[in-house]
Amino acid sequence: MAEKGDASVAPASLTALVRELRFEALPADVVACAQRCLLDLVGVAAAARDLPSARLSRGHAIEHMRAAGREARILFDGRRASLPGAAFAGGALIDALDGHDGHVLTKGHAGAAVLPALLAYVEGGAPCGGHEFLACLVLGYEIATRAGIALHATVADYHCSGAWNALACAAIGARLRQLSDAQSRHALGIAEYWGPRGQILRVCEAPSMLKDGSSWGAHAGVTAALMAEAGFTGAPAITVEGAPEHWSDIGTRFRIREQYFKAYPVCRWAQPAIEAALAVQCEHRFDAGDIASIAIESFREAVDLGSRCLSPSTTDEAQYSLTYPVAAALVHGRVGADEVNAAGRRDPRTARLLGLMTLAETSEFSQKFPAQRFARVTITLHDGRVLASVPSQARGGPENPLSDDELRTKYRALAEPAIGAARASRIETLIAALPRDDAACAALCDELLTD
Repeated sequence: MAEKGDASVAPASLTALVRELRFEALPADVVACAQRCLLDLVGVAAAARDLPSARLSRGHAIEHMRAAGREARILFDGRRASLPGAAFAGGALIDALDGHDGHVLTKGHAGAAVLPALLAYVEGGAPCGGHEFLACLVLGYEIATRAGIALHATVADYHCSGAWNALACAAIGARLRQLSDAQSRHALGIAEYWGPRGQILRVCEAPSMLKDGSSWGAHAGVTAALMAEAGFTGAPAITVEGAPEHWSDIGTRFRIREQYFKAYPVCRWAQPAIEAALAVQCEHRFDAGDIASIAIESFREAVDLGSRCLSPSTTDEAQYSLTYPVAAALVHGRVGADEVNAAGRRDPRTARLLGLMTLAETSEFSQKFPAQRFARVTITLHDGRVLASVPSQARGGPENPLSDDELRTKYRALAEPAIGAARASRIETLIAALPRDDAACAALCDELLTD
Protein backbone atom coordinates (compact mmCIF):
# COMPACT_ATOMS: atom_id res chain seq x y z
CA MET A 1 0.00 0.00 0.00
CA ALA A 2 1.32 3.45 -0.89
CA GLU A 3 2.16 5.95 1.77
CA LYS A 4 -0.56 8.47 2.61
CA GLY A 5 -0.40 11.41 0.24
CA ASP A 6 2.19 9.86 -2.10
CA ALA A 7 1.48 11.68 -5.38
CA SER A 8 3.47 9.11 -7.36
CA VAL A 9 0.62 6.61 -7.09
CA ALA A 10 -1.98 8.99 -8.52
CA PRO A 11 -3.92 7.44 -11.40
CA ALA A 12 -3.01 8.79 -14.81
CA SER A 13 -6.56 9.09 -16.16
CA LEU A 14 -9.96 9.99 -14.87
CA THR A 15 -11.48 6.55 -15.33
CA ALA A 16 -8.50 5.08 -13.50
CA LEU A 17 -9.04 7.52 -10.64
CA VAL A 18 -12.70 6.53 -10.44
CA ARG A 19 -11.63 2.91 -10.06
CA GLU A 20 -8.39 3.20 -8.10
CA LEU A 21 -8.66 6.10 -5.64
CA ARG A 22 -8.12 4.71 -2.15
CA PHE A 23 -8.77 6.28 1.21
CA GLU A 24 -5.36 5.17 2.44
CA ALA A 25 -3.66 7.34 -0.22
CA LEU A 26 -5.54 10.51 0.73
CA PRO A 27 -3.60 13.15 2.64
CA ALA A 28 -4.90 13.67 6.17
CA ASP A 29 -5.97 17.26 5.47
CA VAL A 30 -7.97 16.13 2.43
CA VAL A 31 -9.86 13.65 4.62
CA ALA A 32 -10.49 16.48 7.10
CA CYS A 33 -11.79 18.67 4.25
CA ALA A 34 -14.25 15.93 3.28
CA GLN A 35 -15.50 15.71 6.86
CA ARG A 36 -15.90 19.49 7.04
CA CYS A 37 -17.87 19.49 3.77
CA LEU A 38 -20.04 16.62 4.99
CA LEU A 39 -20.87 18.27 8.32
CA ASP A 40 -21.70 21.56 6.62
CA LEU A 41 -23.95 19.91 4.02
CA VAL A 42 -25.83 17.97 6.67
CA GLY A 43 -26.47 21.10 8.72
CA VAL A 44 -27.83 22.95 5.70
CA ALA A 45 -30.01 19.96 4.72
CA ALA A 46 -31.47 19.68 8.20
CA ALA A 47 -32.36 23.37 8.35
CA ALA A 48 -33.94 23.28 4.88
CA ARG A 49 -36.37 20.40 5.54
CA ASP A 50 -39.48 22.55 5.86
CA LEU A 51 -38.75 25.07 3.13
CA PRO A 52 -41.39 25.03 0.37
CA SER A 53 -39.12 23.97 -2.49
CA ALA A 54 -37.73 21.08 -0.43
CA ARG A 55 -41.21 19.82 0.51
CA LEU A 56 -42.49 20.06 -3.04
CA SER A 57 -39.47 18.25 -4.46
CA ARG A 58 -39.77 15.40 -1.94
CA GLY A 59 -43.44 15.05 -2.75
CA HIS A 60 -42.72 14.94 -6.48
CA ALA A 61 -40.04 12.27 -6.06
CA ILE A 62 -42.26 10.09 -3.88
CA GLU A 63 -45.24 10.36 -6.20
CA HIS A 64 -43.59 10.31 -9.60
CA MET A 65 -40.12 8.73 -9.19
CA ARG A 66 -40.63 5.20 -7.96
CA ALA A 67 -38.95 1.91 -8.88
CA ALA A 68 -40.27 -1.21 -7.19
CA GLY A 69 -37.44 -3.20 -5.63
CA ARG A 70 -34.76 -0.58 -6.38
CA GLU A 71 -35.55 2.34 -4.12
CA ALA A 72 -33.66 4.49 -1.64
CA ARG A 73 -34.72 6.53 1.35
CA ILE A 74 -34.74 10.30 0.94
CA LEU A 75 -32.43 12.55 2.95
CA PHE A 76 -34.07 13.69 6.21
CA ASP A 77 -37.39 12.21 5.14
CA GLY A 78 -37.23 8.41 5.28
CA ARG A 79 -39.75 7.77 2.54
CA ARG A 80 -38.56 6.08 -0.63
CA ALA A 81 -38.09 6.89 -4.28
CA SER A 82 -35.99 5.47 -7.11
CA LEU A 83 -32.24 5.97 -6.80
CA PRO A 84 -32.34 8.97 -9.19
CA GLY A 85 -35.48 10.20 -7.42
CA ALA A 86 -33.88 10.07 -3.97
CA ALA A 87 -30.82 11.90 -5.32
CA PHE A 88 -33.10 14.51 -6.92
CA ALA A 89 -34.99 15.13 -3.67
CA GLY A 90 -31.79 15.33 -1.65
CA GLY A 91 -30.22 17.77 -4.09
CA ALA A 92 -33.32 19.96 -3.96
CA LEU A 93 -33.23 19.84 -0.16
CA ILE A 94 -29.67 21.11 0.14
CA ASP A 95 -30.20 23.64 -2.64
CA ALA A 96 -33.27 25.01 -0.84
CA LEU A 97 -31.13 26.85 1.72
CA ASP A 98 -28.17 28.61 0.13
CA GLY A 99 -25.73 27.91 2.94
CA HIS A 100 -23.63 25.09 1.49
CA ASP A 101 -20.02 25.04 0.36
CA GLY A 102 -18.75 26.09 -3.06
CA HIS A 103 -15.76 26.95 -5.23
CA VAL A 104 -14.95 30.37 -6.62
CA LEU A 105 -13.88 29.23 -10.11
CA THR A 106 -16.91 27.00 -10.63
CA LYS A 107 -19.14 29.81 -9.33
CA GLY A 108 -21.23 27.06 -7.81
CA HIS A 109 -21.54 23.98 -5.66
CA ALA A 110 -20.38 20.36 -5.84
CA GLY A 111 -21.59 18.88 -2.56
CA ALA A 112 -25.27 19.70 -2.99
CA ALA A 113 -25.51 16.93 -5.61
CA VAL A 114 -22.60 14.70 -4.59
CA LEU A 115 -23.87 13.85 -1.10
CA PRO A 116 -27.46 12.91 -2.10
CA ALA A 117 -26.18 10.81 -5.01
CA LEU A 118 -23.72 8.99 -2.76
CA LEU A 119 -26.43 8.25 -0.20
CA ALA A 120 -28.73 6.95 -2.95
CA TYR A 121 -26.09 4.52 -4.23
CA VAL A 122 -25.38 3.24 -0.72
CA GLU A 123 -29.10 2.80 -0.11
CA GLY A 124 -29.26 0.97 -3.42
CA GLY A 125 -26.99 -1.73 -2.04
CA ALA A 126 -23.46 -0.59 -2.88
CA PRO A 127 -21.03 -1.82 -0.18
CA CYS A 128 -19.65 1.23 1.60
CA GLY A 129 -17.86 1.68 4.90
CA GLY A 130 -16.51 4.87 6.40
CA HIS A 131 -13.32 4.87 4.36
CA GLU A 132 -15.11 4.33 1.08
CA PHE A 133 -17.75 6.93 1.91
CA LEU A 134 -15.08 9.59 2.42
CA ALA A 135 -13.13 8.48 -0.67
CA CYS A 136 -16.29 8.82 -2.76
CA LEU A 137 -16.93 12.29 -1.37
CA VAL A 138 -13.40 13.36 -2.28
CA LEU A 139 -13.76 11.80 -5.74
CA GLY A 140 -17.04 13.65 -6.27
CA TYR A 141 -15.62 17.01 -5.31
CA GLU A 142 -12.54 16.51 -7.52
CA ILE A 143 -14.56 15.64 -10.60
CA ALA A 144 -17.32 18.18 -10.08
CA THR A 145 -14.92 21.04 -9.46
CA ARG A 146 -12.84 20.31 -12.54
CA ALA A 147 -15.91 19.79 -14.70
CA GLY A 148 -17.27 23.15 -13.54
CA ILE A 149 -14.02 24.97 -14.26
CA ALA A 150 -13.76 23.28 -17.66
CA LEU A 151 -17.34 24.14 -18.59
CA HIS A 152 -16.92 27.80 -17.70
CA ALA A 153 -13.65 27.93 -19.64
CA THR A 154 -15.04 26.36 -22.82
CA VAL A 155 -18.67 27.56 -23.06
CA ALA A 156 -19.80 31.19 -23.26
CA ASP A 157 -22.96 30.77 -21.20
CA TYR A 158 -22.82 30.63 -17.41
CA HIS A 159 -24.62 27.42 -16.44
CA CYS A 160 -26.02 26.22 -13.14
CA SER A 161 -24.13 23.78 -10.91
CA GLY A 162 -26.25 20.85 -12.05
CA ALA A 163 -24.64 21.14 -15.49
CA TRP A 164 -21.32 19.92 -14.11
CA ASN A 165 -21.90 18.28 -10.73
CA ALA A 166 -23.88 15.65 -12.66
CA LEU A 167 -20.56 14.22 -13.88
CA ALA A 168 -19.41 13.69 -10.30
CA CYS A 169 -22.63 11.85 -9.44
CA ALA A 170 -22.15 9.58 -12.44
CA ALA A 171 -18.52 8.89 -11.50
CA ILE A 172 -19.42 7.89 -7.94
CA GLY A 173 -21.98 5.48 -9.34
CA ALA A 174 -19.45 4.06 -11.77
CA ARG A 175 -17.09 3.39 -8.87
CA LEU A 176 -19.59 1.95 -6.39
CA ARG A 177 -21.37 -0.16 -9.00
CA GLN A 178 -18.02 -1.32 -10.45
CA LEU A 179 -18.56 -0.21 -14.02
CA SER A 180 -15.84 -0.93 -16.56
CA ASP A 181 -13.66 1.89 -17.86
CA ALA A 182 -15.70 1.95 -21.05
CA GLN A 183 -18.97 2.12 -19.11
CA SER A 184 -17.56 4.84 -16.86
CA ARG A 185 -16.62 6.89 -19.90
CA HIS A 186 -20.16 6.58 -21.22
CA ALA A 187 -21.61 7.46 -17.81
CA LEU A 188 -19.66 10.72 -17.80
CA GLY A 189 -20.78 11.50 -21.34
CA ILE A 190 -24.43 10.78 -20.55
CA ALA A 191 -24.30 12.92 -17.41
CA GLU A 192 -22.76 15.82 -19.29
CA TYR A 193 -25.34 15.62 -22.07
CA TRP A 194 -28.35 15.23 -19.77
CA GLY A 195 -27.15 17.59 -17.04
CA PRO A 196 -29.28 20.74 -16.77
CA ARG A 197 -27.67 23.61 -18.66
CA GLY A 198 -29.77 26.05 -16.65
CA GLN A 199 -29.28 29.81 -17.09
CA ILE A 200 -28.21 30.58 -13.54
CA LEU A 201 -28.08 34.35 -14.04
CA ARG A 202 -31.80 34.29 -14.84
CA VAL A 203 -32.46 32.80 -11.40
CA CYS A 204 -30.12 35.32 -9.79
CA GLU A 205 -32.08 38.19 -11.33
CA ALA A 206 -35.52 36.60 -10.81
CA PRO A 207 -35.16 34.13 -7.90
CA SER A 208 -37.35 31.04 -7.86
CA MET A 209 -37.35 27.45 -6.63
CA LEU A 210 -35.18 26.42 -9.58
CA LYS A 211 -32.12 27.51 -7.57
CA ASP A 212 -28.79 26.10 -8.81
CA GLY A 213 -30.02 22.99 -10.62
CA SER A 214 -28.29 20.54 -8.28
CA SER A 215 -31.47 18.48 -7.94
CA TRP A 216 -31.45 17.65 -11.65
CA GLY A 217 -27.68 17.37 -11.66
CA ALA A 218 -27.93 14.62 -9.06
CA HIS A 219 -30.82 12.96 -10.93
CA ALA A 220 -29.01 13.11 -14.27
CA GLY A 221 -25.77 11.78 -12.80
CA VAL A 222 -27.33 8.79 -11.07
CA THR A 223 -29.45 8.04 -14.13
CA ALA A 224 -26.32 8.22 -16.30
CA ALA A 225 -24.48 5.63 -14.21
CA LEU A 226 -27.45 3.25 -14.23
CA MET A 227 -27.97 3.67 -17.97
CA ALA A 228 -24.28 3.13 -18.76
CA GLU A 229 -24.31 0.01 -16.61
CA ALA A 230 -27.17 -1.30 -18.71
CA GLY A 231 -25.27 -0.66 -21.96
CA PHE A 232 -26.47 2.83 -22.93
CA THR A 233 -23.77 4.86 -24.69
CA GLY A 234 -22.99 8.56 -24.39
CA ALA A 235 -19.26 9.19 -24.63
CA PRO A 236 -17.39 11.44 -24.86
CA ALA A 237 -17.82 14.05 -22.15
CA ILE A 238 -16.45 17.13 -23.90
CA THR A 239 -15.63 18.97 -20.67
CA VAL A 240 -13.36 16.02 -19.83
CA GLU A 241 -11.88 14.81 -23.10
CA GLY A 242 -11.99 18.16 -24.87
CA ALA A 243 -10.36 20.11 -22.05
CA PRO A 244 -7.48 17.92 -20.82
CA GLU A 245 -5.64 20.87 -19.30
CA HIS A 246 -8.19 20.93 -16.48
CA TRP A 247 -7.69 17.24 -15.62
CA SER A 248 -3.95 16.66 -15.89
CA ASP A 249 -3.31 17.03 -12.15
CA ILE A 250 -6.30 15.06 -10.88
CA GLY A 251 -5.21 12.71 -8.14
CA THR A 252 -2.26 14.92 -7.23
CA ARG A 253 -3.91 18.30 -6.68
CA PHE A 254 -6.97 18.04 -4.46
CA ARG A 255 -9.40 20.83 -5.24
CA ILE A 256 -11.58 19.92 -2.25
CA ARG A 257 -9.00 21.97 -0.35
CA GLU A 258 -10.18 25.03 -2.29
CA GLN A 259 -13.84 24.89 -1.28
CA TYR A 260 -15.27 27.82 0.64
CA PHE A 261 -17.77 27.62 3.48
CA LYS A 262 -20.48 30.21 3.93
CA ALA A 263 -20.94 32.13 7.14
CA TYR A 264 -24.53 32.94 6.11
CA PRO A 265 -27.22 30.94 4.22
CA VAL A 266 -27.51 33.34 1.28
CA CYS A 267 -25.78 33.69 -2.06
CA ARG A 268 -22.00 33.94 -1.73
CA TRP A 269 -22.03 37.06 -3.88
CA ALA A 270 -23.93 38.99 -1.19
CA GLN A 271 -21.63 37.98 1.64
CA PRO A 272 -18.82 40.54 1.09
CA ALA A 273 -21.40 43.30 1.57
CA ILE A 274 -22.72 41.61 4.73
CA GLU A 275 -19.19 41.46 6.13
CA ALA A 276 -18.58 45.10 5.23
CA ALA A 277 -21.81 46.31 6.83
CA LEU A 278 -21.29 44.33 10.03
CA ALA A 279 -17.70 45.54 10.31
CA VAL A 280 -18.83 49.18 10.12
CA GLN A 281 -21.58 48.56 12.67
CA CYS A 282 -19.20 46.76 15.04
CA GLU A 283 -16.61 49.53 14.83
CA HIS A 284 -18.99 52.46 15.31
CA ARG A 285 -21.64 50.90 17.58
CA PHE A 286 -24.90 52.12 16.08
CA ASP A 287 -28.35 50.55 15.81
CA ALA A 288 -30.37 49.91 12.67
CA GLY A 289 -32.72 52.71 13.70
CA ASP A 290 -29.86 55.21 13.48
CA ILE A 291 -29.34 54.61 9.75
CA ALA A 292 -30.40 57.25 7.23
CA SER A 293 -28.99 55.65 4.06
CA ILE A 294 -26.88 52.71 2.86
CA ALA A 295 -24.78 52.64 -0.30
CA ILE A 296 -23.42 49.29 -1.49
CA GLU A 297 -20.71 48.95 -4.14
CA SER A 298 -19.83 45.51 -5.49
CA PHE A 299 -19.19 43.51 -8.66
CA ARG A 300 -21.83 43.37 -11.37
CA GLU A 301 -23.18 39.89 -10.61
CA ALA A 302 -23.74 40.81 -6.97
CA VAL A 303 -25.49 44.06 -7.86
CA ASP A 304 -27.81 42.12 -10.18
CA LEU A 305 -28.89 39.70 -7.46
CA GLY A 306 -32.65 39.89 -7.06
CA SER A 307 -32.71 43.00 -9.22
CA ARG A 308 -36.29 42.32 -10.27
CA CYS A 309 -37.49 41.98 -6.68
CA LEU A 310 -36.19 44.54 -4.19
CA SER A 311 -38.47 43.43 -1.35
CA PRO A 312 -38.40 39.62 -1.06
CA SER A 313 -41.68 37.78 -0.57
CA THR A 314 -40.22 34.23 -0.56
CA THR A 315 -37.24 32.55 1.03
CA ASP A 316 -35.71 32.07 -2.42
CA GLU A 317 -35.89 35.81 -3.11
CA ALA A 318 -34.36 36.53 0.31
CA GLN A 319 -31.42 34.21 -0.41
CA TYR A 320 -30.74 35.57 -3.90
CA SER A 321 -30.62 39.21 -2.89
CA LEU A 322 -27.88 41.71 -2.18
CA THR A 323 -29.98 44.22 -0.27
CA TYR A 324 -32.07 41.97 1.97
CA PRO A 325 -29.31 40.06 3.82
CA VAL A 326 -27.38 43.30 4.41
CA ALA A 327 -30.50 44.85 5.93
CA ALA A 328 -31.21 41.76 8.03
CA ALA A 329 -27.61 41.66 9.26
CA LEU A 330 -27.75 45.30 10.36
CA VAL A 331 -31.02 44.70 12.22
CA HIS A 332 -30.20 41.36 13.87
CA GLY A 333 -26.40 41.26 13.87
CA ARG A 334 -26.54 37.99 11.97
CA VAL A 335 -28.11 36.23 8.97
CA GLY A 336 -29.32 32.70 9.62
CA ALA A 337 -32.16 30.40 8.65
CA ASP A 338 -34.64 32.43 10.71
CA GLU A 339 -33.78 35.64 8.91
CA VAL A 340 -34.54 34.21 5.45
CA ASN A 341 -37.77 32.54 6.55
CA ALA A 342 -41.19 34.18 6.68
CA ALA A 343 -40.93 35.70 10.16
CA GLY A 344 -37.63 37.39 9.38
CA ARG A 345 -38.86 38.76 6.07
CA ARG A 346 -41.83 40.45 7.81
CA ASP A 347 -39.67 42.45 10.24
CA PRO A 348 -40.55 46.14 9.67
CA ARG A 349 -37.05 47.26 10.72
CA THR A 350 -35.54 45.27 7.84
CA ALA A 351 -38.17 46.59 5.42
CA ARG A 352 -37.28 50.16 6.39
CA LEU A 353 -33.62 49.64 5.60
CA LEU A 354 -34.45 48.17 2.18
CA GLY A 355 -35.93 51.53 1.22
CA LEU A 356 -32.74 53.34 2.17
CA MET A 357 -30.33 51.41 -0.09
CA THR A 358 -28.58 52.29 -3.32
CA LEU A 359 -26.45 49.86 -5.33
CA ALA A 360 -23.58 50.49 -7.71
CA GLU A 361 -21.21 48.34 -9.70
CA THR A 362 -17.50 49.07 -9.22
CA SER A 363 -15.40 48.12 -12.24
CA GLU A 364 -12.40 47.31 -10.04
CA PHE A 365 -14.46 44.71 -8.19
CA SER A 366 -16.04 43.33 -11.37
CA GLN A 367 -12.62 42.76 -12.92
CA LYS A 368 -11.56 40.63 -9.97
CA PHE A 369 -14.62 38.36 -10.14
CA PRO A 370 -14.90 35.33 -9.89
CA ALA A 371 -11.53 34.62 -8.30
CA GLN A 372 -12.15 37.39 -5.79
CA ARG A 373 -15.45 38.94 -4.64
CA PHE A 374 -15.38 42.38 -3.02
CA ALA A 375 -17.88 44.91 -1.68
CA ARG A 376 -17.75 48.27 0.04
CA VAL A 377 -20.58 49.68 2.16
CA THR A 378 -21.11 53.33 3.14
CA ILE A 379 -23.66 54.04 5.87
CA THR A 380 -24.96 57.53 6.65
CA LEU A 381 -26.50 58.02 10.10
CA HIS A 382 -29.21 60.46 11.16
CA ASP A 383 -26.61 62.38 13.18
CA GLY A 384 -24.76 63.18 9.95
CA ARG A 385 -21.86 60.76 10.28
CA VAL A 386 -20.80 59.02 7.06
CA LEU A 387 -19.17 55.66 7.81
CA ALA A 388 -17.43 53.71 5.02
CA SER A 389 -16.02 50.20 5.11
CA VAL A 390 -12.82 49.07 3.52
CA PRO A 391 -13.18 46.78 0.46
CA SER A 392 -14.31 43.52 2.04
CA GLN A 393 -14.39 39.87 1.08
CA ALA A 394 -16.55 37.09 2.44
CA ARG A 395 -15.07 34.87 5.11
CA GLY A 396 -14.78 31.13 4.63
CA GLY A 397 -12.44 30.72 1.67
CA PRO A 398 -9.02 29.06 1.81
CA GLU A 399 -7.42 32.49 2.24
CA ASN A 400 -9.62 33.40 5.26
CA PRO A 401 -11.17 30.12 6.44
CA LEU A 402 -13.84 29.56 9.04
CA SER A 403 -12.31 27.67 11.92
CA ASP A 404 -13.46 24.19 12.87
CA ASP A 405 -15.19 25.72 15.89
CA GLU A 406 -17.01 28.23 13.68
CA LEU A 407 -18.15 25.46 11.34
CA ARG A 408 -19.37 23.35 14.25
CA THR A 409 -21.23 26.35 15.65
CA LYS A 410 -22.83 26.96 12.26
CA TYR A 411 -23.79 23.27 11.99
CA ARG A 412 -25.42 23.22 15.40
CA ALA A 413 -27.25 26.49 14.81
CA LEU A 414 -28.75 25.02 11.63
CA ALA A 415 -29.31 21.42 12.69
CA GLU A 416 -30.42 21.54 16.32
CA PRO A 417 -33.66 23.54 15.82
CA ALA A 418 -34.62 21.17 12.99
CA ILE A 419 -33.67 17.70 14.29
CA GLY A 420 -32.93 18.23 17.97
CA ALA A 421 -29.66 18.57 19.84
CA ALA A 422 -29.29 14.85 20.60
CA ARG A 423 -29.64 13.72 16.99
CA ALA A 424 -27.44 16.54 15.73
CA SER A 425 -24.77 15.47 18.21
CA ARG A 426 -24.98 11.83 17.14
CA ILE A 427 -24.52 12.81 13.50
CA GLU A 428 -21.54 15.01 14.34
CA THR A 429 -19.94 12.16 16.31
CA LEU A 430 -20.48 9.67 13.48
CA ILE A 431 -18.95 12.00 10.88
CA ALA A 432 -15.91 12.42 13.10
CA ALA A 433 -15.65 8.61 13.43
CA LEU A 434 -15.72 7.78 9.70
CA PRO A 435 -11.91 7.67 9.19
CA ARG A 436 -11.33 5.26 12.07
CA ASP A 437 -14.55 3.22 12.17
CA ASP A 438 -15.91 1.71 8.97
CA ALA A 439 -19.13 0.73 10.76
CA ALA A 440 -19.92 4.38 11.42
CA CYS A 441 -21.07 4.72 7.81
CA ALA A 442 -24.16 2.54 8.22
CA ALA A 443 -25.15 4.32 11.42
CA LEU A 444 -24.65 7.72 9.82
CA CYS A 445 -26.78 6.78 6.80
CA ASP A 446 -29.57 5.65 9.12
CA GLU A 447 -29.45 8.99 10.94
CA LEU A 448 -29.51 10.94 7.68
CA LEU A 449 -32.20 8.91 5.92
CA THR A 450 -34.99 9.13 8.47
CA ASP A 451 -37.44 11.95 9.13
